[in-house]
Amino acid sequence: MKEKMINVVLADDHAIFRDGLKEILVSADGFNLIGEVSCGSKLLELLRQCKPDVVITDINMPGISGIDLIARIHSQYPRLPILVLSMLDEPQIASYAIKAGAHGYITKNRNATELLTALRAVAGDGRYIERGIAEHLLFNDYSTGALHCTLSARERSVFDLLIIGKDTNEIAEELCISNKTVSTHKINLLKKMKMKSTAELVKYAVQSGLLL
Repeated sequence: MKEKMINVVLADDHAIFRDGLKEILVSADGFNLIGEVSCGSKLLELLRQCKPDVVITDINMPGISGIDLIARIHSQYPRLPILVLSMLDEPQIASYAIKAGAHGYITKNRNATELLTALRAVAGDGRYIERGIAEHLLFNDYSTGALHCTLSARERSVFDLLIIGKDTNEIAEELCISNKTVSTHKINLLKKMKMKSTAELVKYAVQSGLLL
């Protein structure tokens, strides 16, 4: 009996990386890449036009990205598996992604075999988190970790946009919330991180390697 093809949609803002991933999928049995995009807004548009079996998405792209992109996809397509493929190996970010609706999290430094294993797992209604991150999530206490790890998922989204230069209006539009709500989140995250300004957040992000 012929194996059912797994239809995949890919979102990543690096064309060279997308080309490499396409080669992996083409050479593997059972996968069919039916669409690729370079940002979150285009991914949401593509999902209105096709019905993939699984979505592969980066977590750090221009425009809509990160936890909010995952949450939007999960809200609109609750049964659609999402595999996050990211440069970021922070367990806390993986935790946020899973809580927002992702079915798996794997970093870009893993090999093709593990990526395909992760894809098959999430496409089959399973879960997949690469071993190192999974171990950190199981055994580490993040209450005493890095300052940005104290933030809620929504505060982290606001933080991510602040450090790349977005203002209150732009953040409100991107996250589909009011300016007042953005300001409240900003006040709360500054308080949690014991900082007084966006400039301090940017300096912290640079020093922590959060700005790629």
